[in-house]
Amino acid sequence: MRRRSRERLLQAAVELVSERGYEATTLGDIADRAGSARGLVSYYFPGKRQLVQSAVHRLMHRTLEEALEREPRTEDGRERMARAIDAILGLARDRTVLMRQHMAGLLQAEGFVQCPEQRRLAELLRDTMARHGSRDVDADYPMLRALLMGAVYAMVLPNVGMPIAPVRAELFARYRLDWGLGVPPGAEAPGGSRDTDLSRFFATGVPAGDQSK
Repeated sequence: MRRRSRERLLQAAVELVSERGYEATTLGDIADRAGSARGLVSYYFPGKRQLVQSAVHRLMHRTLEEALEREPRTEDGRERMARAIDAILGLARDRTVLMRQHMAGLLQAEGFVQCPEQRRLAELLRDTMARHGSRDVDADYPMLRALLMGAVYAMVLPNVGMPIAPVRAELFARYRLDWGLGVPPGAEAPGGSRDTDLSRFFATGVPAGDQSK
């Protein structure tokens, strides 16, 4: 039950920040959407910033995991790198408000919140880098992370955000990937980032907004 309560809080945080933005979303709002007692929020998370970062990192690592493991399954390092890039850029394109708020939060004094969700995201990206052929993952992973963060920033900047195609082209050139790998702009993978039902990423048992169960 406790695990499910935490999952509901994570899902509710993603939904509300996507709808309203970070500043307009309160911890009380998140608890109410999750159908949880407000005291549970502070039991699981030190504050709103930590909760939202954990929630977005969950969405990111599950989106990335889903992209890497979708059919047809592949062990090809270039295809997996293409899928990873497309998964992260797809979130910036399709969940712009949420990703904008997340990136802004990373610039606060707290920086990265060290949580299981963030660590899993790092593990997946490090594995992607290794499968792509890196001889020094400890050096190459931080560069991949920095390039993806920069790409997301470029796409979510208000009024001057870049479209996905040129950002993707730059990253694909960097990692020597053919344009047809992954999910090129205009295509859509099953269960892609445009799917509005996020419940598969959170082990809630029932939809977060259903408070009758």
